[in-house]
Amino acid sequence: MQNEEGKTVDLYVPRKCSATNRIITAKDHASVQINIGHLDANGLYDGHFTTFALSGFVRAQGDADSSLDRLWQKKKAEIKQ
Repeated sequence: MQNEEGKTVDLYVPRKCSATNRIITAKDHASVQINIGHLDANGLYDGHFTTFALSGFVRAQGDADSSLDRLWQKKKAEIKQ
């Protein structure tokens, strides 16, 4: 829900899996959230990062590695890194 200023005022906003867009429930203890840092031209961390959340379902299927690689390649093209 948003207030008149357009800010989100919900107490709890559930995470969604970056690979499948499934909602990650509070009971999904196998889910992970990974921050990948962005680098500048010299290979130094520039203070920015991209966050990916993977559900326990994706990890249990053994697709986490390929999903993360696919998501990062897509994001990498967007940010031109």
